[in-house]
Parts: sequence; C-alpha cells; structure tokens
Amino acid sequence: MATRDEHRIVETSTQARQGEPGPSVAALLAVSLGLAILVLAVVWFVFFRT
Repeated sequence: MATRDEHRIVETSTQARQGEPGPSVAALLAVSLGLAILVLAVVWFVFFRT
C-alpha cells in the first residue's frame, strides 16, 4: 500500500508500475483488432477466392 511522506506518495517500483488499462487502451485494442480482421478479409478475397 502506498504511504505518504511529507505530501509525497511513496511506492515500491512494482507498485508504481501497476495500473489498469483505461478506455483508451481498450479502444485501441478494438480498433486494431478490427483493422487486422479487415486486412485479412481483403487479402483472402483478393488472393484465395476462386
């Protein structure tokens, strides 16, 4: 748990690195996944559709 020392928060390096992915990280993941699926679908339609 973080402690306060003269108006400063003192944490270990492991505690300082811990964080929760916010909505921007989730949006980036969703958009990049959608683009990857779109690119793979286009490649499949262009090259492998008979």
